[in-house]
Amino acid sequence: MMGSSWGRRVGNVRSFMGNLMGGLRGSSNLASWVVAGTLAYFLWVKPSRDLQKQQQERVALAGSDPYRYVEKRKPIPDPQETGLIYGNKKKSDSKTEE
Repeated sequence: MMGSSWGRRVGNVRSFMGNLMGGLRGSSNLASWVVAGTLAYFLWVKPSRDLQKQQQERVALAGSDPYRYVEKRKPIPDPQETGLIYGNKKKSDSKTEE
């Protein structure tokens, strides 16, 4: 009697875990977990680790020389002077007066 209730409990736990994982069994279950784990790594884990590394590098750089100037953002070039935007470029105002 005791053995059958123990076996039933194990079966219930296995059934619960199978349902918890979406009801998939075998290789399809494993493949879905691999895909989900890979997506989670590249969408959440890797970006947060990269951000932590960047912050640590900034702290180390700032700590090495406190009077060193660090550019916070890239300067925005004048698009018409450099010709980055095509179309209406700055025209010279040299008109010949008669």
